[in-house]
Amino acid sequence: MTTTRTAASGIRGRITALRERRDRDRGQTAVEFLGMTPFIILIMLVLWECALIGYTFSLAGNAADVGARKGSGAEFGSWAACQEGAKKDLPAAWAKNAVVTCRSGGVLYEATVRLKVPVLVPGLFDLDVPVEGEAGSPMEEEPAW
Repeated sequence: MTTTRTAASGIRGRITALRERRDRDRGQTAVEFLGMTPFIILIMLVLWECALIGYTFSLAGNAADVGARKGSGAEFGSWAACQEGAKKDLPAAWAKNAVVTCRSGGVLYEATVRLKVPVLVPGLFDLDVPVEGEAGSPMEEEPAW
């Protein structure tokens, strides 16, 4: 059996076949992108929620630190100063559920702030894990002149 070489089996024939195949696959990338779009959006939502969790940890620690410093430096009404200082710089989404506990522990004034992580898409899922920040500041004493 002998084989004959035709134009369809040569290099030119292969290029023509690739062109025909390319025309047949036109729009495939768009279809694949549309299929992956929901997964991309879901991944972005999960990443954003992770960022909110990290930001909540940062806010809780900072609010507790400010509350402890305000409470330790107040001459009168240290509990009210601690409460106000802890809630002063919290954004509204975190401040509405914030629980601030202030107490004098001898040489340290301690503050604990418990925050709830806000959910980006309410109703989709709810994180019921409270984030807690604790801080202490040495009590400031009046100098005895």
